[in-house]
Formats: sequence, structure tokens, C-alpha cells
Amino acid sequence: MTTHTAIRRLITQLEAEVLGQHQLIEQLMLALLADGHVLIESLPGLAKTRTVKRLAHHLNAGMSRIQFTPDLLPSDLTGSEVLHYADGVQSLQFEPGPLFGNLILADEINRAPAKVQSALLEVMEERQITVSGHTHHMPNPFMVLATQNPIEQEGTYPLPEAQMDRFLMKLQLEYPNHADECAMLRLVRGEQDRTQPDSTPVLEPDALLAARQEINQLFVSPKVDEYIVSLVQATRPELSQDDQLRSWVTTGASPRGCIALDRAARAHAWLYEQAHVTPDNVRAVALPVLRHRLRLSYDAIADRISEDDVVTHLLDRVAIPA
Repeated sequence: MTTHTAIRRLITQLEAEVLGQHQLIEQLMLALLADGHVLIESLPGLAKTRTVKRLAHHLNAGMSRIQFTPDLLPSDLTGSEVLHYADGVQSLQFEPGPLFGNLILADEINRAPAKVQSALLEVMEERQITVSGHTHHMPNPFMVLATQNPIEQEGTYPLPEAQMDRFLMKLQLEYPNHADECAMLRLVRGEQDRTQPDSTPVLEPDALLAARQEINQLFVSPKVDEYIVSLVQATRPELSQDDQLRSWVTTGASPRGCIALDRAARAHAWLYEQAHVTPDNVRAVALPVLRHRLRLSYDAIADRISEDDVVTHLLDRVAIPA
């Protein structure tokens, strides 16, 4: 079985277990293939946790779930050095925290204060943490999947821009349709009656790492590079020639947005078995990659203009290379 076939089989299996969330599953897989982190924003009960748990199971990977609360401390995430006493000798030994896993579900990440959120900055960017002057590396693969609720803002702390920029994608979930929700009832009812252990085949992490190697070798033409840079630079009001955009956006995407758009576009092209990246691949991932990197003006918010509206406007205005 080829690496691509194994990844496609994993997507099919997840879609059979998480109904009505095809877009979520595909975009999660793109982020996983691109070695990036994901911020998931949705109302409660839309299968965020279930999706991550099933993904961890089928990847044969370790999953850690961290419930973010206002009283959480940075050491509750990273771990700390603990005093040990053995054979009459005292020594400090590092006890790793829940961040030391493959898939990290950071549930309601915006309920923790800034000091705790900042503990994620190093680990998300460099895949390592520093405690008491000692550096500890994360396992591979390593992915942070953070969630937040868009309607409950009381007792929350907005994520700083530096942290938002470290997420490869921001995903927004919608309610499933009528047929999918009916099928979901039958699926959950069947799982409650199941007595046999889950014997579904898993995808070993080595296959995922092999897929990433193939994605890194995918050809990207200079024209596509220029299109990616043009899209990102068009989000910056100080560089834009579009009066409408300048009235909507106060801060555009950083150069990290270019890197993220390139990685996601290459993963998308590989997933659809293309030999090279095209502008269509870039456009397919532009919304989840760019929406959280924009800061809207008060005028845009007053006019009910969303980040998605701005990105869609850019896709219509920025010329596609021939």
C-alpha cells in the first residue's frame, strides 16, 4: 500500500466515525501533513474532541487533553523539576507535563491567562520547551489542536497575535445536515451496544513522516510563489492598492502567513495526487490559513464584515498567474 493510499484510507475511516464534518477532517489532515497546528472554533457538541481522539487512535499516537482554566499554571503544561531522594542523595529530575504527547488537545484555550498561553509559544514554533535552563524536545509527530467557543466570552482571555500566528489554520465548524445528524444518532447508539474492542487498522507515524517527505519534494513554480506572496502582501493595508481593503483591515498577515500558505498548498496538491502545486491549491487553503492572521478595523466590524469576507475579496482581486 502506498503512503497516499494509507492517508486516504485514514480520511475515509474518520469520515465514517465523525459524520457531517468532511471539511474538518480534510483540513485537519492537511495541517497534519504540513506539520502545523490548528485552532478550531465552534459551538459545543460538534465533535471536536471525538475527531481528535479518533485521529490519535488511527495514528497509533499518544493524545493529551488539557482543559484550560483561569487557575492553570505554565508548569501544569510543561512539567517541572521535582526533588528526588535516593540512596541518601537528593537530585532534581524533570517530570514531563501533558504537552509531551503527539496530539495535544488544548480545550478552550482562551480560558487560560496570558502567562499560560505564552508557555505554548516555544513549543508550537520550535517543538521544544525550556525548563530551568534545560531544553526538552517534543516527540515526532507533534501537533497542537486548540479549541475555543465563539459565543461565550465571559471569563476568557483573547489569544495574543503572536500565538494566533503560530497556528497553521483556523477552522470553523458548522452544524451537520439533517441526514448526517440522523446517521450520527444511529452510529452512537451502535457504539453503545458494541462489546467487541475496536480493531480498526491504524496508520503508523512512520507513514505520516514519509508522506511529509514526499510533500517537501513537491515542485512549486516561481509563478505560484509570486501568487502566494501577492495574496499575503495584499492583506497589508500599507501595501494594498485596494481602498476597500484598507478600510477593512488594520493589520495584515506576516511573512509566516506566506510560509503557512505554501506548506498547506503543497499538502493539498499531494493529497489530490498532483505532480506540482497550482494556484487552485493555494486558493483552496487560503481561508483557513489567512482568516486568523487579519485584524479588522472598527468600520469592518460595524458593517459585519468578517475575516472570511476579506479573504474572499482578495481571492477575487489578486491576479492569478497564467
